Amino acid sequence: MPKATRSEPLAYAAVRRGDDTKGQPPVDDATALLVTVTGRDRPGVTSALCTALDSQGARILDMEQVVIRDRLVLGILTSLGADEDATRAALVDCATPLGVTVEFESVGARRPERARVRHHVTVLGQPLRAGALAAITGAIAGCGANIDRIVRLSRYPITSFELVVSGGDPGQLRRDLAAEAAAQHVDVAVQRATLYRRAKRLIVLDVDSTLVQGEVIELLAAHAGRADEVAEITARAMTGELDFEASLRERVALLDGVPVAMLEHVRDHLVLTPGAQTLVRTLRRLGYVLAVVSGGFTAITDLLVDQLGLDYAAANVLDVRDGVLTGQLVGPIVDRSAKADWLARFAADAGVPLSQTVAVGDGANDLDMLGRAGLGIAFNAKPIVREAADTVVSVPYLDAILFLLGITREEIEDADAEDPAYVPAPRVRVPEDTASQVGWGAEANPGSVRPEANPGSVGPEATR
Repeated sequence: MPKATRSEPLAYAAVRRGDDTKGQPPVDDATALLVTVTGRDRPGVTSALCTALDSQGARILDMEQVVIRDRLVLGILTSLGADEDATRAALVDCATPLGVTVEFESVGARRPERARVRHHVTVLGQPLRAGALAAITGAIAGCGANIDRIVRLSRYPITSFELVVSGGDPGQLRRDLAAEAAAQHVDVAVQRATLYRRAKRLIVLDVDSTLVQGEVIELLAAHAGRADEVAEITARAMTGELDFEASLRERVALLDGVPVAMLEHVRDHLVLTPGAQTLVRTLRRLGYVLAVVSGGFTAITDLLVDQLGLDYAAANVLDVRDGVLTGQLVGPIVDRSAKADWLARFAADAGVPLSQTVAVGDGANDLDMLGRAGLGIAFNAKPIVREAADTVVSVPYLDAILFLLGITREEIEDADAEDPAYVPAPRVRVPEDTASQVGWGAEANPGSVRPEANPGSVGPEATR
């Protein structure tokens, strides 16, 4: 019995071998029948229609179905049976008792030439106005691209859709959609439609104003009576006006003499960004490696590791003597370039290619990290970061990142319903030569982190 060669399609090899397709004529891909079925959905509709087609010797070449509010839209592309009129009549006879309507159109079955480039365009808004969608889809058409499919990802607390787009110039598509997104006050992400888009395996999050609300050093400064001075330096550093290392050392120096107890108080009253727990819980279920890298302090990142079950963490170490901060730092600084290096080190240690990593941040010191990751996301970021990042998220919910990965709200909630208890992962894993920047500074003790204030995430903690 001859075997299929590498260049021979398996379907035709099966015909030649005399398998269950023996005796059937080859598919006539010059003409076919497009069947469109609409009506109220009910179990068994698709099965009954396929049975009717089979009774006429027809073959299904393509099929897609969507149900919106119990209304069914089903498209079936089928080869013509021996008798086209009999095929149409069989489908009408099948559809009538099911309460659905069928329409027919004779079309060419040959597939059009495949577009060389396809993209996933994710649109997020709160709210997402019809006018905004009109502008976004108009920009896609203006680039010469076509929308092949639209899927809703979420309806609350934000509305989001994923559009599968083919054709058009990728550069123009990104530029035009970015401009339209800014004009319409919505977020639009454009990603190549490749196998690797769904293969992301490591996410690295900034901490201050990303994973947690606010800037920890500003909270400390407020307790020390130096809030205005620190805030001014922080603002200039985050916009790129000041060198990060110099600005950090200057701000930390203002904390000289602050008791460790004050640090512990700030740590114990941290508030997670809305959606943070849902993001971590969902990515953990999907097998992601989770990490934080911060220009802040290990006293905070270690707490997050313990409370959220993270795998890696890196941050700066505060010097503590006799129960007070000295205004100095211990060891190398985690600055803009170091953040990108930590991303690479975490990826190497976890065995994850950089192309399969995601980085999330909001400040200028996150830019190198966002640029090196497979997907860089600017989350409620400063203008300089928004302009440089692959993707921008402006809604106040951290778990909106899940939608950029093609994960739907229904999938998240179904997983929560099946396993409502989140079990933290093992404690932080760190490459052996980097322990100085991971762990607690002297005399610091773990506390607890508060859940999201006014949660609006897509998980169970959301306010309905």
